[in-house]
Amino acid sequence: MTNGPVEASFTVYEDFYIYKKGVYQYTAGEVLGGHAIKIIGWGTEHGTDYWLIANSWGADWGENGFFKIRRGVNES
Repeated sequence: MTNGPVEASFTVYEDFYIYKKGVYQYTAGEVLGGHAIKIIGWGTEHGTDYWLIANSWGADWGENGFFKIRRGVNES
């Protein structure tokens, strides 16, 4: 990113709480609400484009406090 991170929000579903690694994609569960995040980069993993996100839930969650979410799709 040329100009630094971007603050954003997204809809959290139940399955997001059990995310451990890889590119998160909604699969099941109820909507729990919204969540503020910081987008810090992007990439492609195994052919899937993603945004790299810094979460605020601490280093014990996800991939050391970070997660990847699919880029280029609208799952709302």
